[in-house]
Amino acid sequence: MRRIGLVLALCALGAGCARYYKVTDPRTRDVYYTRDVSKRDSGAAEFADARTRAKVTLQSSVIERMTKAQFKEAVGE
Repeated sequence: MRRIGLVLALCALGAGCARYYKVTDPRTRDVYYTRDVSKRDSGAAEFADARTRAKVTLQSSVIERMTKAQFKEAVGE
């Protein structure tokens, strides 16, 4: 019984670690979706767009977390 509880807890933690982001360029209002965003020392955001798989770097951006369901709907997965 303990093992099952431990396995379930680990699975829940693993599922909770997945992150999904909506990244908006405030200047152009272009919207991107990604699973990983990194910030450079200059403040720019770097990521791979989930729809086009293109690498994107934005000097100014608005980054919002979203649910897996919202991400899948937006990306069309």
